[in-house]
Amino acid sequence: MTTFFNDIDWEMVWTATGSTVYMTAVAGLATFILGLIIGLLLYATNEDLLFKNRALYSVLSFLVNIFRSIPFIILLILLIPVTLIIVGSFLGPTAALPALILGAAPFYGRMVELALREVDKGVIEAAESMGATKFQIIYKVLIPEALPAIVSGITVTLVALVGYTAMAGLAGGGGLGDMAFIEGFQRSQNNITVIATLLILVIVFIIQIIGDLLVKAIDKR
Repeated sequence: MTTFFNDIDWEMVWTATGSTVYMTAVAGLATFILGLIIGLLLYATNEDLLFKNRALYSVLSFLVNIFRSIPFIILLILLIPVTLIIVGSFLGPTAALPALILGAAPFYGRMVELALREVDKGVIEAAESMGATKFQIIYKVLIPEALPAIVSGITVTLVALVGYTAMAGLAGGGGLGDMAFIEGFQRSQNNITVIATLLILVIVFIIQIIGDLLVKAIDKR
């Protein structure tokens, strides 16, 4: 066991872990905001009591389905020209952010839409009969009622993002995936691959535990 840990460069390990946490946190925050907007737009443009617009809903739904269907590693490659314009490089954790966000936001947006659909329409009709405007219905009724499912959805999305960051490492995105591939696989250092895997599992478990606790605290049913 001592030999297993002796050959590991721990400074490299903590740097890679920090890069993975950084990518997950920044992309997760952007995904939450963008996905919430996407989900609200999808729901509102398909709901009679709000801003039903079948044409706009069809376009939005089509675009969401396209980005959800593209495998992340291919999306990462397709976005290299855009990443070069935005970031100035296609290597490193920051360069992976555009692909991470575009890969996760449509997925989360669809989950938000499904969460909003679960809200009892009777509650919406009651709010409308009491004189609430459409925007008041959205932020005072829909979002509070669907909040447990929205938080549960971002938890699932964050876990998926951790997996995306590992794939981004194969294309020079840095992080634990990059370390496992270059230092572990290519240099036949299985101990590094094992450490990277364990650290990714720890990050996932922490995200899941925090998410479950938040849902339990929010859900008053």
